[in-house]
Amino acid sequence: MSNKKELKIKRVSKKWLGSLLQRRVMIIVILLVQIFCIVYSLLSGSITSKIILNALQILSLIAVLHVVSVSKNGSYKLIWVFLILIAPLFGGALYLLVNTQSSTKRFRNAISHSEHRSREYYKRYGDAHEEAVKEYPQASAAISYLGKYAGFPIYKGSTAEYLESGERKLEKLLPELEKAKKYIFLEYFIVQEGTMWDSILEVLKRKAAEGVKVRLIYDDLGCFFKLPNNYPKEMQKYGIECQCFNPFRPILSVVQNNRDHRKIISIDGKVCFTGGINLADEYINAIKKFGHWKDSAIMVSGRAAWSFTLIFLQMWELCTGKEEDYSQFEPWQDESCTVPDDGFIQPYADSPLDNENVGEQVYLQIINNAKKYVYIATPYLIIDDSMITALTLAAKSGVDVRIITPHVWDKFLVHVTTRSYYPELIRAGVKIYEYSKGFIHSKNFISDDFTATVGTVNLDFRSLYLHFECGVQLYGSKAIADVRADYLETLKDCRQITEEECKKNLFMRLIQHILRLFAPLM
Repeated sequence: MSNKKELKIKRVSKKWLGSLLQRRVMIIVILLVQIFCIVYSLLSGSITSKIILNALQILSLIAVLHVVSVSKNGSYKLIWVFLILIAPLFGGALYLLVNTQSSTKRFRNAISHSEHRSREYYKRYGDAHEEAVKEYPQASAAISYLGKYAGFPIYKGSTAEYLESGERKLEKLLPELEKAKKYIFLEYFIVQEGTMWDSILEVLKRKAAEGVKVRLIYDDLGCFFKLPNNYPKEMQKYGIECQCFNPFRPILSVVQNNRDHRKIISIDGKVCFTGGINLADEYINAIKKFGHWKDSAIMVSGRAAWSFTLIFLQMWELCTGKEEDYSQFEPWQDESCTVPDDGFIQPYADSPLDNENVGEQVYLQIINNAKKYVYIATPYLIIDDSMITALTLAAKSGVDVRIITPHVWDKFLVHVTTRSYYPELIRAGVKIYEYSKGFIHSKNFISDDFTATVGTVNLDFRSLYLHFECGVQLYGSKAIADVRADYLETLKDCRQITEEECKKNLFMRLIQHILRLFAPLM
């Protein structure tokens, strides 16, 4: 009996893998064919190709003028001008393709409409803005920016619990899922079958059978080689509603650049989880991909958890194209919230299509407001001039600035580029550490014992400017001490990098200088 069962599992796995590879390989082949046809038509020497070449040169001139005139990040301007100069035929056309796609505009309009509709709902369970500003005047600008401008209120009547590893998150998550009465919403960049996801899915199936509304959003590119094309249909069999965000299509389109990098679980709007941990086995060290995987998450209970329900529902609307009735998901319609105060908690989200870099501003304000220390954990350190200036100025002003990055890399070119920023930061007094045991994937900032943020935002251009992200900022919460304690404990498994080490390899430094030019594309 056991052998028959194992044989059946092998057949199912083989069929699943075949379905997965068939679609992925087909997409890659179609993209390559398109590129070949474009290049061949331009270089064929025909009259048509000459007309096209002249038109492309004119487009490049127009593109350069547009790059200079628009209000965008300086590093992005530099890379586009550089690309157009070295590839005048294709650079300008690529730039215009990136900035004039109708699909991108439709995306932007849909997000704007959803955000406008949800604004009033964020404050349904109170906004503790005045109290927070009074208690933490040094952070009044940061609190006001997120609350008054970006539209994410700061709450009391909420608690936060820091989870220092994927193993700890899973241990805490499973019993919380079992408590769900109305709905469970999940939004993740990566979902992959294995010990972690299978244990979660078993609970989701059971809760769906009990009548709990279960919804899942996963990013198609994040799961490109991890889930089959028909996965939403597979979930429907279990009563789970499932959407694939921004499906990767076999056409030359840059809207594919905007990925859903968020990690959210909302349970009845009363409890939520976020942080760096995806739903795959490396995040709980069930498998070893890059040595020991160090990550973190945070569980928020109470009024502040409602924000993450709304953040999820906005993305659900974007995926389905249908408006949701937010009021039916309100957590305390017939009862009052009895969760005690644990300082002030301010969830936030970031969209690449609203011209507002919320995640970057959260980080910059923590750095700029620091008086004693700023501790940072990030898997990637690929930053623009404004972030470099903030970090170096803080260090030069006597602030203890420490940054932990991985020693074991997951993407070689990204790791090499990350190391290119070390010398300048170290010279200014920033302390750089690499996590010796493996790969650190946490995205944490802690400062001066009174504030911290835990979320999904990496210190690289893709996270800061191209991805949908989210996080939680804490003021005066007990969890801040836990974030700090975990950071100091992690430092014991790190090695401090010196400026001398960065000077050793002249050839590698040359490669790093070249890669820095393309940093905004990483």
